Amino acid sequence: MSKDPKYKRVLLKLSGEALMGNDSYGINPETVAGVAAEVKAAILGGVEVCIVVGGGNIFRGMKGAAQGMDRATADHMGMLATVMNALALQNSLEEIGVDTRVLSAIPMASVSEPYIRRRAIRHLEKGRVVIFAAGTGNPFFTTDTAAALRAAEMNCNALLKGTQVDGVYDADPKTHPDAVRYDALSYMDVLRQDLKVMDASAISLSRENNIPIVVFSIHTENALMNVLRGEGLCTIVGEES
Repeated sequence: MSKDPKYKRVLLKLSGEALMGNDSYGINPETVAGVAAEVKAAILGGVEVCIVVGGGNIFRGMKGAAQGMDRATADHMGMLATVMNALALQNSLEEIGVDTRVLSAIPMASVSEPYIRRRAIRHLEKGRVVIFAAGTGNPFFTTDTAAALRAAEMNCNALLKGTQVDGVYDADPKTHPDAVRYDALSYMDVLRQDLKVMDASAISLSRENNIPIVVFSIHTENALMNVLRGEGLCTIVGEES
């Protein structure tokens, strides 16, 4: 099998929880450094990488709304949490020599650039890692949907979802030891079976733009580069074979 990457340009979707490590809240510096090292390996392998990171390790809009907050206000607070995560990831990447830009859908010129599609594409073409913060900038949309949207806007070859497990299972493998991992699924399989890969809007948007979704464990050493080479454990969500 060729060791060359299968994809030239990818969007990596990270949950906020992926940055917590073994902590119950917040940002774990060692975990963030590990993610940064994975991204650097991809860059050195010739892949253009952009990232969307969630904010659930700090504040989750849906949870705030469930506790009685105004949903739009709660979602905006969640978007600000993603900016904090984006800055932490940028810091770790630049500490290991990776040129990085944070582009926020909510303008905050003191800490990030505003999201402008052509500017983001130019950064990628120059070999910089682009981190998209603040979701879509709109309430009622998840960072999953933001990831699918940015992947389409950036003309990405794949959307990689780095999670806590090595793919999509028919049940939660943490509570069901006999859960079965899927090697491949169609977009419609995910929607029909209500599999918790990404939300329905993100799946539909990826399907409309024919962007495969690759689900893998971000905490496995060399996992990102292995997936980019078509190796390693993962689940690929795409069109019917």
